[in-house]
Amino acid sequence: MAGQFSSCVEYGLAISKRILYGKESVPAPPAMSRSSSHSSRSRPSPEQGYLPESPMVYAAVSDPAIVDNPDIPSYQPYVYGRCEPPALIPLHMHGVALEVESYLETAFVTVTGNWRVHCISTGKSCDCRVAVPMGEQGSLLGVEVDVTGNSYRSQLITTEGAPDSRKVAKDGYFLKRHIYTFKVPQVEGGSFISLKIRWSQKLLYHDGKFCLSVPFNFPAYVNPLGNKNTKGEKILLSVNMGADTEVLCQTTSHPLQVVRRHSGKLRLSYEAQVAAWSSADFSFSYIVKTKDVYGGVFLQSPTLRDFDDREMFCFYLIPGNSHTWKVFKKQVIFIIDISGSMVGGPLENAKSAVLASLSNLNHEDTFNIIAFNGEVHLFSSSMELATNEALLKAKNWVTAELIADGGTNILLPLRQAMKLLAKTADAIPFIFLITDGAVEDEREICNMMKGYLTSEGSTCPRISTFGIGLYCNHYFLQMLAQIGRGYYDAAYNGESIDYRVQRLFTRASSVTLANITVDAFEHLDSLELFPSHMLDLSSGSPLIISGRYEGRFPPSIKVSGTLADMSNFASDLKVQRSKDFPLDRVLAKRHIDMLTAHAWLLGSKDLQEKVSKMSIQTGVPSEYTSMTLVRTDKGKKALELTRTQEVYIKVIQRTKSESYCQKDIILGSLGVGFGNLVATVENKAPESEEPKPSDVAEVLVKAASTCCSRLLDRICCMCFIRTCSHVNNQCAIVLTQLCTALCCCECLNCCFELFS
Repeated sequence: MAGQFSSCVEYGLAISKRILYGKESVPAPPAMSRSSSHSSRSRPSPEQGYLPESPMVYAAVSDPAIVDNPDIPSYQPYVYGRCEPPALIPLHMHGVALEVESYLETAFVTVTGNWRVHCISTGKSCDCRVAVPMGEQGSLLGVEVDVTGNSYRSQLITTEGAPDSRKVAKDGYFLKRHIYTFKVPQVEGGSFISLKIRWSQKLLYHDGKFCLSVPFNFPAYVNPLGNKNTKGEKILLSVNMGADTEVLCQTTSHPLQVVRRHSGKLRLSYEAQVAAWSSADFSFSYIVKTKDVYGGVFLQSPTLRDFDDREMFCFYLIPGNSHTWKVFKKQVIFIIDISGSMVGGPLENAKSAVLASLSNLNHEDTFNIIAFNGEVHLFSSSMELATNEALLKAKNWVTAELIADGGTNILLPLRQAMKLLAKTADAIPFIFLITDGAVEDEREICNMMKGYLTSEGSTCPRISTFGIGLYCNHYFLQMLAQIGRGYYDAAYNGESIDYRVQRLFTRASSVTLANITVDAFEHLDSLELFPSHMLDLSSGSPLIISGRYEGRFPPSIKVSGTLADMSNFASDLKVQRSKDFPLDRVLAKRHIDMLTAHAWLLGSKDLQEKVSKMSIQTGVPSEYTSMTLVRTDKGKKALELTRTQEVYIKVIQRTKSESYCQKDIILGSLGVGFGNLVATVENKAPESEEPKPSDVAEVLVKAASTCCSRLLDRICCMCFIRTCSHVNNQCAIVLTQLCTALCCCECLNCCFELFS
């Protein structure tokens, strides 16, 4: 789908060469064939060269004849045929503003912009397609669209059987997992589209720095032509760490100026009139000035709209800039899926990531590799020290033996890994599971691992999971990581597997503080934790534990744990209520994802309803809600209408296209689903793009239009006139009567709808 989208944009840019802008006209267009559908199929498809790297709006053009300058008609030669699929012409952008609010490891991004339909003739209209690329683990929160005469607002609704709701939606879908696109119906040529798009994404933590990257790279062809078009670009960034420490800016991609600086807070801005829009993503990194581990607890009372009357809390520990703490010794086992669906890029990238991760082990660490399909294949019958000789042997074994073939059985390699790690003494055992498939016994695996890990206590293996594509059950992998006190990550395209697996390994295995306890948790009346088990503190990631509680938190809490040298650690952390730290927003996606995993494991309808209520209350999409765009007409006065006026309005509305009359645009579910057992059994390659749902009527219309286009290409007007001249009078009378009868039926149908 991403390749088709890129091809449509390339063809749209070619069609836009028809447009003349007076003195600022572009070069003359190349010769075009009579039928656009022929040329679109004959051209080689580019490898996703025109995918958006910033919020973009495109005119979806099925009829190339409507492409023209709405201000100065150029009277170009008529183009026959239709574009199937529609060509996508990037619209000129006339203003953009970016606002980012950062809290701990979560950022809320708002992009506001204005685009003009500069490529459609006056009086003509077309659908417009909006593309929204998002950053790390991006989640679309809301959309507001204002066009001439209409406005649209996104809204979440409860959907029964939500995993199937994505098959119904055809107006919104993912090009890639980080690029969402949706349709705005029937926008007139020359009009402006105002957009306000909101999403959340994660900050990365690396070498003591929080790093943020927001897609903000606009191509040159969205710059409006002419010196009179001023281009205003604005960026506003606010950082709130909540701690009583100083926040220091490290790097920034745009020339930001400090507006305000307080304890634990930082506000920066940038605003200018530019000759061309930003040609680089907005990136920013900062540190919190401290020499040691720091943290605290935030408290917040439930809002008036909250259906859960328990208090909210967020406990956090951040490694800081201390490099003096040692990392625990490790016993590492990689479990790699080598089923038939992993053939090619997925398996090669996974192998490369595993070998690169093992090369970072210390010589006193031990490791092993387990490959699985329908069977289990071990690198060694016991754990091996991470010496140069053992790592070279492992590289040769991985290269020669790991060949994609067979089915998927996850339970067998997990049992084998548990046996290998059964005699752990002075090291922390780690299991890293990499798979692209779903299996039938996932709930049994979770329950078995829960019982085993509970009996092992503090020396139990930490299980981290990594999913590839959309066919694996990501909620099973999240649940397994929660049970195993580990981490979860995923890659939806082959290129990011290597980098993300190595990042997951660094995040999970660089443990500096283990067996953490918080004394205040034991004295609360009730407590619900997310995740359900306390994790270790790693030098590669902040530790955040949140949830709901009943009772009273003390003014400070005591945090205890074990360091790598087996000495004890203890620290007192401050508890505070912060009015400008919105816990309900910051924790919403985190709680929804974890509760969804629990709802899947238990098969609980009550938990599903709870997730649905949380999703609608907070505006964060879930598996049990769908997003719609609700249209409201602008400028209508609340006056009583006479019957004649009502009929007149209905007649006017009926003359418009069907898309105009549509009140709700169904975007469908924005979730990842619960895996695909059938695709796993059939060993289908990991799907990195959501298939665009098809509509039966739309398919028929496209087939008919393509057929008519081919017919017109082969029949000239003179031949058609000569054919009509041979029709006798009786046949002409019959055809006239038939057309009259059809018109009468349609008039009766119209009257029935108007007065019903």
